[in-house]
Amino acid sequence: MTYIPVTPFRRQMDAALIKNQHYASLPLPPEGVNKYEVVRELTAARKDLGITDREIAVLQVLLSFHPKTILGGNSQDLLVYPSNVAICERLNGMPCSTIRRHLACLVTAGLILRHDSPNGKRFVKRHGDAPQAFGFDLTPLVARFPEICAHAEAARAHDDKLNRLRRAVSLMRRDLASLDGYGHQTRPDVALWDAFSDLAALTARDLRKQLTFDALVALETRLLAALDTVRDMFDMPTLHNSSISDTHIEQHHQTSNKDTYDSEKHIEKNKSENADPAPVSHHMDRADLNQPNIPLSLVTATCLEIKTYAPDGIRHWHQLVQTADKVRPMMGISPSAWQEAKDAMGPEEASVVLFAILERFSDINSPGGYLRSLTRKAEQDSFSCGPMIMALMSPKAA
Repeated sequence: MTYIPVTPFRRQMDAALIKNQHYASLPLPPEGVNKYEVVRELTAARKDLGITDREIAVLQVLLSFHPKTILGGNSQDLLVYPSNVAICERLNGMPCSTIRRHLACLVTAGLILRHDSPNGKRFVKRHGDAPQAFGFDLTPLVARFPEICAHAEAARAHDDKLNRLRRAVSLMRRDLASLDGYGHQTRPDVALWDAFSDLAALTARDLRKQLTFDALVALETRLLAALDTVRDMFDMPTLHNSSISDTHIEQHHQTSNKDTYDSEKHIEKNKSENADPAPVSHHMDRADLNQPNIPLSLVTATCLEIKTYAPDGIRHWHQLVQTADKVRPMMGISPSAWQEAKDAMGPEEASVVLFAILERFSDINSPGGYLRSLTRKAEQDSFSCGPMIMALMSPKAA
């Protein structure tokens, strides 16, 4: 007679042990699962399943006592029965008390089932075709493998989202610190620079910790507000120095195959002698959420080669993009590389990068290849044009 026990030896029965018994009766996938793949997915899903890396190490040792790589499938024998001493040896001398604690956590998590003998020993007795074994049942690992994979994918997606946000916050902090240094030199009359400097320093300190997603979102919000303030502060002189005359704004009629920047509002003089003078108006930059977190005035003051191709000056972002489109063929950058850069970075930031490359044109062997490498970083949210401009400013300051 073969009886499978459900109560642990010399341990209290609890609700978790009773609940996890149903895993033994779940249908197993006919193709089985690879035990090494189980460990890999469990490592990713360990937080959702309530286990630690130490428990996974103990489970990996238990799996090493199973002779086959594929669990389930044609073989339904999923019970292993190593002694605590044997487990300790394969775990490089981990204490038995620690092993027992980790095994209890694996049982509570429903990843293995315990079938203890009357005296608590683990062994197998073979009586013809009906062997009787006492040890750890690995059936839950096979039955719950789809669930484990789902937890692992969710954990990887969350970690990727967290890492992308962390990189973005780090880049924004770096831009704010650089712009703050520039602001101290050029606009010492502004009282906000100390606050921005403190924010950058505190953010750098916080980024040394393991921040939660909500904490990173809060940092991102504060940094975005600070960067918007700095950008507006530097752009303000440019807007005030714009040409002001008795003009009115008319819509430009655009065909479908023209670039979007040709649809900017343009200013014409009022030719009607009987018409009243039109109100004074400013020609504002195109509102675009993808504009760089760096003032246009700083770009034009740093990238001096722009004046060669735009002698009348650059006062708006769309003018910078139009000039970059003209300069790009002269630099030997292919149309595909340029389009990929504009798609990944946005037209404005790609134009800033192009003129930053132009400033160091003699030092760069392949401008097109360099632009493609920066495009790949931008696609991974790990690139900002701010440090490039700040690097160009250093030799000028010296």
